[in-house]
Amino acid sequence: MPSTLVGPVTLFFLPFTEIEDWRSDLGKRHKLIDILMIALCAVVCGADDCEEIADFGQANESWFRTFLELPHGIPSQDTFLRFFANVNPDQFRRAFIRWVESFRPSVKGKQIAVDGKTLRRSFDKTKGKLAIHMVSAWFHEAGIVLGQVKTSEKSNEITAVPELLKMIDINGATVTGDAMNCQRKITKVIDDGGGDYVIQVKDNQSTMREEIERYFASEAGTSLPKNEHTHLHLVEKDHGRLEERTYWHSNDIGWFADLKRWAGLKGFGMMQSQRTTLGDGKTSTENHYYITSFDDVDVERFAANARGHWTIETQLHWRLDVAFDEDRSRLRVDHAAENFAVVRHIALNLLKRMEETKKKSIKVRRKRCGWDRDYLLQTLGFKAAV
Repeated sequence: MPSTLVGPVTLFFLPFTEIEDWRSDLGKRHKLIDILMIALCAVVCGADDCEEIADFGQANESWFRTFLELPHGIPSQDTFLRFFANVNPDQFRRAFIRWVESFRPSVKGKQIAVDGKTLRRSFDKTKGKLAIHMVSAWFHEAGIVLGQVKTSEKSNEITAVPELLKMIDINGATVTGDAMNCQRKITKVIDDGGGDYVIQVKDNQSTMREEIERYFASEAGTSLPKNEHTHLHLVEKDHGRLEERTYWHSNDIGWFADLKRWAGLKGFGMMQSQRTTLGDGKTSTENHYYITSFDDVDVERFAANARGHWTIETQLHWRLDVAFDEDRSRLRVDHAAENFAVVRHIALNLLKRMEETKKKSIKVRRKRCGWDRDYLLQTLGFKAAV
């Protein structure tokens, strides 16, 4: 393989070069960039733990030597584990965000969904360590992770989300979240960052939810004109059921007593979901309520964001479990689970970028990377250098 690959590899890892090396010079055998590059290639190609990463490295040592120094050969399984356990997670996370910013498209006019996922087997009963919970920002249109943060054991998403949103660019984007994110602190961070929001309201803001519900049930709400700005009705038939969704959006919220306490709040939305099972004809109806910051009444935008939010579950969380086996990962030493989760996000972003030309599942693409060196290089973005 031509040595010209060295330049692109160095450029690829430039955001990660600012990560501090915690090791003492005495006994240091492997370069951090070598450890990270081998780990990333292995995870992209299907490795799900440190043992598999080490095996992948040993099986491909001659190839890695064409562009990595490897002064003492391929690191051992224990070396990879120490790497993930000891890398500063804050520095690693910020390096990831800088790396994403180097290639992501503009977020203006796009949707960023925020939600959390528990790494179920990252707990350690013997040390009283709870399973970690990773909150991620998902760029809906691009299908990539923009950033992530781990919630502390004494906190939850309410404190983690503002921290995450301050680290990424949300200017001009619409940030969406579930009911847990319906907090004044979160709407202020979004408003201060130049973003809009569509956030669901449930019983954690029971008074607000009840007032919005009463509004849409009142004469003022029911008499809203059914036009392209305020009302949208959609019908879908799938998996043996018929689902009708009706959306309402209104900027008539001057009556809301706490209006000034919610930064950027300009509208309320309602989505009524009616599901009918085609086999037995049984029908169920649910109403969902939202707060929005749109300057204009735009029901189609509201509906697209309310519906699009759940791609963070179907396209991120589901893929991490099915394609990367994340829920079964037993990494739990120090920062290992958190840092390995970031490497999965790097790998997923790389694999997603291949989706424009290769319409295959993430799981299949991982296998293809392991079988086809050229495909792996394309996935890493190094093809132009070969």
